[in-house]
Amino acid sequence: MRLPNLSNKAKLAAVAAIVAVPAIALPIAFATKDGGLPGVGSGGADAAYAFPVTPDHIPDTPVRVNQVGYLPDGPKRATVISDATTPLPWQLKDKAGTVVASGETTPHGMDPSSGQGTHTVDFSDYKGSGSTYTLEVDGKASLPFDLDPKAYRQLAIDAMSFYYPQRSGIAIDDKLAPGYGRAAGHTADSPNGGDTKVPCQPGTCDYSLDVTGGWYDAGDHGKYVVNGGISVAQLMSSYERSPQASKARTLRQPEAGNKIPDVLDEARWELDFLTKMQVPAGQKLAGMAHHKIHDTGWTGLPTDPAADTQQRVLKPPSTAATLNLAAAAAQGSRVFEVYDKAYAEKLLTVARTAFAAAQANPKMYAPDSDGVGGGAYGDTDVDDEFYWAAAELYITTGEKKFADFVTASPVHKSDVFANAFDWRAVGALGRLDLATVDNKLPDRERVRASVVAGADKHLATLNSQAYGQAYAPNGGYDWASNSQMLNNLAVVGTAFDLTGEQKYRDGVLSGMDYIFGRNALNQSYVTGYGEKASKNQHSRWYAHQLDPKLPNPPRGTLAGGPNSSLQDEVASAALKGCKPQLCYIDDIKSWSTNELTINWNSSLSWVASFAADQT
Repeated sequence: MRLPNLSNKAKLAAVAAIVAVPAIALPIAFATKDGGLPGVGSGGADAAYAFPVTPDHIPDTPVRVNQVGYLPDGPKRATVISDATTPLPWQLKDKAGTVVASGETTPHGMDPSSGQGTHTVDFSDYKGSGSTYTLEVDGKASLPFDLDPKAYRQLAIDAMSFYYPQRSGIAIDDKLAPGYGRAAGHTADSPNGGDTKVPCQPGTCDYSLDVTGGWYDAGDHGKYVVNGGISVAQLMSSYERSPQASKARTLRQPEAGNKIPDVLDEARWELDFLTKMQVPAGQKLAGMAHHKIHDTGWTGLPTDPAADTQQRVLKPPSTAATLNLAAAAAQGSRVFEVYDKAYAEKLLTVARTAFAAAQANPKMYAPDSDGVGGGAYGDTDVDDEFYWAAAELYITTGEKKFADFVTASPVHKSDVFANAFDWRAVGALGRLDLATVDNKLPDRERVRASVVAGADKHLATLNSQAYGQAYAPNGGYDWASNSQMLNNLAVVGTAFDLTGEQKYRDGVLSGMDYIFGRNALNQSYVTGYGEKASKNQHSRWYAHQLDPKLPNPPRGTLAGGPNSSLQDEVASAALKGCKPQLCYIDDIKSWSTNELTINWNSSLSWVASFAADQT
């Protein structure tokens, strides 16, 4: 479910449609080994999935730390809420309560994003390791955290393993995902006929397509090419930046052990779906990609994918979706070349066909008004999609026509890192790959320099913020602020890969602190990570808050985060007038602050894998 780019009129109409649907408790066949509550620390559940449920009331503390932990050789910073104008004493204590480091805070003053008086603490000079440290400032202790060189290794696995139980068209095996086993969703035997033969929106085409597979986009049952594109691209990019580490990273999925890196197996599940969304040969718009496929109306909470009764509909093709397909397929072609040559060739054919179709139909835009039953994902500026697709095709093929298209694009010399990139602004994806993946673009050194310059801007922002976030928009926080921060950190991490300069590596590690509790709410935004962690992200099948028999989202699931617009009723009622960093509530019905999505977890996956590689 996604509404951030709709007009106000369209938003109101879509919200009205959503809230008009009552919460209904359709049966969801989640399984557990022992009959306990699935996914919430049930006895016998796999440790990688099970996690302790965060109590509803954690004693608050003004000392805000990364509740997961810090690398012993990395930056270690904290923020303290205080109106004091002079430095405060701090002590770092180990598990036994022994003081191992001490010093004084640095007053930072009023933080405009939270409205809080703040101080900062830097205890980076301490290089010890161990568990259950606390930081005490002026007699007040933080929540516990670890100093561990492996602090992010499990997170990298969990963030990527999020995708397996998000799959459509396949039964989720409880042995692979303990507590999350369920029947296959949207297959031929589903109540609505599933995705095996989905008709087009009336009046747009006269055929049906088999669009089974892929990942459910978010907390609803829709599947969207323009969001699938960036998501699968970031998973493949995490492989391209570190192939050896990716090969060693075993994910929870049925393909594990097949001699193909697990992250690529997961990417293939989505790539196969994206190729199915291409208009078949012989049809009027052959080669274009349908924008999305979802229900004709919103389903209620909770609703198991296999129990969905709404009619499915294939939405018209769009230029943006077609170019997402071209970009993702072109990248997929080169990463699969050494593992499955025939599949790589198929993907390249799909990519070429899609790019040519987009050139022939450059202004087919999905309307912002189409937001009933699924997000609209409207986008009327596709220069960045053309640039991204041409970049991936050039890197994969080396052909001059694609290089010429890249260098002639208005995006090529624009500042694609001025704001955080996302599904609607994808020029940065092309720029990052042109900078890091081998190619002979004539001005490649300028491209690489632009990435470093972008990273410097994000690093300067991070270092200026009281809570160390690489994000400081004018006005309020945007929808998916957490993902935008992480995507900015991906730019900083890429600068480290290009230069080897320690400041970029430290910037990524320091920027992650915000996600895991060094923030105005003392909140970790990743399920299962931290003493006070999000656990009620908006989802129709991870709905423990509504039905105790159902699980919370899997460990390693990122919440969208503070959103000043407060589009949903729960957030608008509870958070009216909130300062930007405080515009978040861990409630399943707060879809504007607390949804989960595949592209938010792809940003977490990229950054987590980067951090895991820094040991």
